[in-house]
Amino acid sequence: MAPAWEAATVLAVHRSRSHSFSKFAEEAVTLVPGLGVQGDAHAGATIKHRSRVAQDASQPNLRQVHLLQAELFDDLMAGGFAVWPGDLGENITTRGIDLLALPTGTRLRLGEQAVIELTGLRNPCSQLDRFQTGLMAALIRRDGAGRLVRRAGVMAVVLTAGEVHAGGAIRVEVPDGEARPLEPV
Repeated sequence: MAPAWEAATVLAVHRSRSHSFSKFAEEAVTLVPGLGVQGDAHAGATIKHRSRVAQDASQPNLRQVHLLQAELFDDLMAGGFAVWPGDLGENITTRGIDLLALPTGTRLRLGEQAVIELTGLRNPCSQLDRFQTGLMAALIRRDGAGRLVRRAGVMAVVLTAGEVHAGGAIRVEVPDGEARPLEPV
């Protein structure tokens, strides 16, 4: 039986040169190894997220690329939120893959050449409620065992350069060995 993500695709790509909350749709983005999305405010070898820079600007940037699955937008819209791809600050919006279920270290081949490696979960922050009231609560849930489930997407680092276009295929490579669940980075 084929994996559930066999038909996974890139729905949209985004970037912003400023530290704005939302990112702007692009025809394509270029991924640069060890840095992230070329021309994006969060690209760099060391952390660029303002709250993290204030703590320790020398931290390695494990948040070079932010990915969200379009199915989350479908769920949020059904719950009364007006949100579209790019609104929540992601660089890549996917369709057909449960990003949150993938283990740490999973590699995603995006399009013809680009390869990224998942480093962890995006931790929802108060900026979500400034964007739309109640959005932060909508992105945090509890599972059946009472554990916190963060639904604000996943973060990755760029391993191999390449252009990523809307409509491009996504190929998933799960690491060998025991799966380590994604944790906030």
